[in-house]
Amino acid sequence: MSKLKTVTLLGALTGIFLFIGGMAGGQQGMLIALVLAGVMNFVSYWFSDKIVLKAYRAGELSESESPRIYAMVRELCQQAQVPMPALHVFEQDSPNAFATGRDPSKAVIALSRGITQLMNEPELKGVIAHELTHVINRDTLLQTVAATLAGAIMFLAYQARWFGVFFGGRDDDNRGGVLGLLAMAILAPLAASLIQMAISRTREYKADEGAARLTRDPEGLASALEKLTAYSKRLPLRATRQTAHLFIVSPLSGKSLLALFSTHPPIEERVARLRAMRPA
Repeated sequence: MSKLKTVTLLGALTGIFLFIGGMAGGQQGMLIALVLAGVMNFVSYWFSDKIVLKAYRAGELSESESPRIYAMVRELCQQAQVPMPALHVFEQDSPNAFATGRDPSKAVIALSRGITQLMNEPELKGVIAHELTHVINRDTLLQTVAATLAGAIMFLAYQARWFGVFFGGRDDDNRGGVLGLLAMAILAPLAASLIQMAISRTREYKADEGAARLTRDPEGLASALEKLTAYSKRLPLRATRQTAHLFIVSPLSGKSLLALFSTHPPIEERVARLRAMRPA
């Protein structure tokens, strides 16, 4: 059911993207939007991992530097029967982590320097298991495609809004179409954000559940999430909104209305779900 929901939501994102193209340029605009979506998804499929690692200046974490972490990851991979991912570290004090890569054989788990120093072993193991579950479920690819489509929708909507402002007043007979274009330019990004949020939140719950089963210790991840949230408020991570969905907890601070559009579920709900699970 979760996979069907995700595919349906991705289809909805694609539909919005094509609708904007059609509104802006008719059949030709829809065709251009379709080609653009294909190119962007091709680039995100093959190069998104390299792009995000470079953005955070993440370098390879050697086994000689962190034998404890390598032993932890190797044990989890053997239990899950998946290839060992590459391990990277990015030099930020704020504790956080993300996974990237198009499939389990090309996966990378990136840890901030802060998380390697501030988490105890059960907490760090829970975080790594969470990211490994994202890899196993291929969430890294799904979320990259969703983010790419959502970003493209927002860009097209921005362009359409300016088109309506500058060219809408020249033809009264076309005023209805222009108003429709402007309405679409405002509502489409909102819809895209909500869909991306729904996809990301669904996958976060699944990754939490998978991590708890993999470690047989729901409390380890629950404790880690509480600690990560507390640290993120006092020690914000330098992150971009475009990549915020990749992290185990949102690196962006937001209250009231902004929190409604967060790509992450409420920490309180995630922790409650984990603590409701019985250790295996």
